[in-house]
Amino acid sequence: MTTHPTTLPVDAPLIKAAKLMRDQGIGDVLVTKEGLLCGVVTDRDIVVRAVAEGRDINLTPLGTLCSSDVVSVGPDQSSDEVVRLMREKAIRRIPVVEGNRPIGIVSLGDMALERDPDSALSDISAAPPNG
Repeated sequence: MTTHPTTLPVDAPLIKAAKLMRDQGIGDVLVTKEGLLCGVVTDRDIVVRAVAEGRDINLTPLGTLCSSDVVSVGPDQSSDEVVRLMREKAIRRIPVVEGNRPIGIVSLGDMALERDPDSALSDISAAPPNG
């Protein structure tokens, strides 16, 4: 699990999320409302749902774009359960919440590093981000 996930409020503009993703070498930002998890926005969401549709990324708030049907887990969830959810829901990242407050995020790469450290996905996941 990656602790201290990057979060932004639901009314933050898309450009802010895109710059954070670039600067931190990440592919997602957790979207919050009053500190509680309410959505996830990915780099792909920004490209497909905003840029490709001609939205103004300086004015469009994250809340209009983020996925709101968020699958999350608690900090005590087993890695088997996380993998099961990723498979079942076809998702690559799962926020970790405590009382619906985001405390971390588990990615497909995190699971590969833990469960199959000799795999190609583990090697890719362990490499520093392109920059």
